[in-house]
Amino acid sequence: MALTHKLQSVPLRDERSLFTLVENRSVYSMDACELNIFETHQQAEGVNLQFGDWVLTSMLRGKKVMHLSEKPGFEYLPGESVIVPPNELMKIDFPEAGKESPTQCLALAISAEQISSTIQLLNERHTKAEAGEEWKVGVEHLHLANNLELADIINRMINISLNEHSREKDILVNLALRELLVRLMQTQARAFFEQNYKRLACSHRFGFIIAYIKENITSKIDVDKLSEKACMSRANFFRKFKEEFGYTPADYILKERIRLAKEYLSNPFNSVTQTCYMAGFQNLNYFIRAFKKEVGTTPKAFQLRVQV
Repeated sequence: MALTHKLQSVPLRDERSLFTLVENRSVYSMDACELNIFETHQQAEGVNLQFGDWVLTSMLRGKKVMHLSEKPGFEYLPGESVIVPPNELMKIDFPEAGKESPTQCLALAISAEQISSTIQLLNERHTKAEAGEEWKVGVEHLHLANNLELADIINRMINISLNEHSREKDILVNLALRELLVRLMQTQARAFFEQNYKRLACSHRFGFIIAYIKENITSKIDVDKLSEKACMSRANFFRKFKEEFGYTPADYILKERIRLAKEYLSNPFNSVTQTCYMAGFQNLNYFIRAFKKEVGTTPKAFQLRVQV
């Protein structure tokens, strides 16, 4: 799982107000969605949960083991989200939950109408780079690491749902939901291309660009020349790349170099200076600033933490 961004904390219910110690549910209903906060205060296995709508779930604290579609279970931790299709049965284990270490997870059920109208708007106004492709919430990549943009909009949804009491609440929710859906689809697109760029390099212009960036990440990459390689005008290339992935090409290259730098720093024999140039950076001070902004700590502190 890639670098994750944890969500803001939500206060736990007082034990005396709990209806059950396993998946106690607090519900916040709005016109186009329903936010559920689940808490579990004791170990449990095989707990079933199902919704009739698409659901975005995000871990807030503790650990679950999630089972979807009869596939092997996977650990589900804070900083991660799982998109669950309508009527999908979730089977959940709570191996570490207890009174002193409860789990807490949100489940945002989104109406089909809200999803449909958002996707229709995107397909009308922001067509994909490849002819015939359309925006959609996919079923291939359901387990996601929260990036900063996704975490920010989920936090906003939490704040509106729990703390907003004005008559404009549903309007604010609907606007935030549209952004949330866009961020989710962009996050899924990045996951899809990360796993399939080699296969797509010969058939999809962005697959080719991602492959080119990865193959040349340690060299100087002329961002302005990428549009020529994609056979697109510069303006159209930059606009469509940002729409598809949520990042500019330069941002994507930076994040790839940071990812590579983290791999090098995992080796205690690589110095920060060596790592800087091996990962394709040309300036040590810029590397340290960019690394700290992206990862939240300096390269040296990261290396020491990894060694521990």
